[in-house]
Amino acid sequence: MSSGTLDDQLCTQLRGDLLAASRRVPTQRQIIQAWELSSVERWLFPDGSSLICKIATAPFTGEATVLRALNNQQAAVPLLNGYTTRPDGLGMLMEDLGEPRRTATFAEAAAAARWVHATAGIPNLPTFDEEGLARLPEQGLDALDELRRQGRLSHDAEGIEAVLQRLAATARHRADGAERPPFGLCHGEFHRTSLHVSRTGCRLVDWAKAFTGPGLLDLATWFGTRRPTEPRLLSQLIHAYVAAGGHPDAEADRGGLPAARWALGWHRVWAACWLLTTAAAGHYQAPTDRRHTQVVLRQLHGAAELLGAPPISASRSSFTTGRSS
Repeated sequence: MSSGTLDDQLCTQLRGDLLAASRRVPTQRQIIQAWELSSVERWLFPDGSSLICKIATAPFTGEATVLRALNNQQAAVPLLNGYTTRPDGLGMLMEDLGEPRRTATFAEAAAAARWVHATAGIPNLPTFDEEGLARLPEQGLDALDELRRQGRLSHDAEGIEAVLQRLAATARHRADGAERPPFGLCHGEFHRTSLHVSRTGCRLVDWAKAFTGPGLLDLATWFGTRRPTEPRLLSQLIHAYVAAGGHPDAEADRGGLPAARWALGWHRVWAACWLLTTAAAGHYQAPTDRRHTQVVLRQLHGAAELLGAPPISASRSSFTTGRSS
């Protein structure tokens, strides 16, 4: 199993591939961001120009495909100058947008989300329709089982399992309405840091987690998962989204819940299950387990409250009877 860790050798190989293809040698490299699975640098060239070099490992190796499709549609994203791939690795050279001038406003976020969700579908992306959302808690349980077989997540695994079982008991009902508009291309990491505001306008960066699904999940992503949920604020963003030309059904109830509550709850389910499945696939290693366990529990407890998941005793008995051992 591949560790999925972005190691020095992989970075060197990908940078070498990009240099060979571009036939240009930078005089200076400035590190912008670096973490376990990706790194971003600014390459400065002798003629005064610059490019952004992004290196990523699995599961973030599909971003170039998305950027290329969006470039072909002249979308407001960075221009992809070139890319290279290796097993479990991606290297990209992109337009340098410079330093952002400020944080995007609600109106700018709403307008950006509107064009994203109206963009023609990009094939081969993960899809979260009603069936896909409803399966998420069980996929999380499967990932948890795999992590246990690997001898991992020994701390608080029972707590994660209990909340996932609660969510699984209500998932099919709460997933109702997932395909109601807006439904289509979603950015996946629609954070304030992903909307780059410069003198030339707003561009959306960081497309590594793009998927096809409910546009409301993108809007919920704007607020992150570290702070307590505020459905009122998301309702304001949804209203701004509709005012910017987004589909009016964005404000409609779904799954028996108000749109904002539904979106915030499912966003947390998706985020928690994504962490579990990527860890089980080896993209995150055992030293990160304790930190990720805390994150997953916070997200799942928030999701259970938002989605009105039933108490543990009721959910466990109703769900485990239909789950194979």
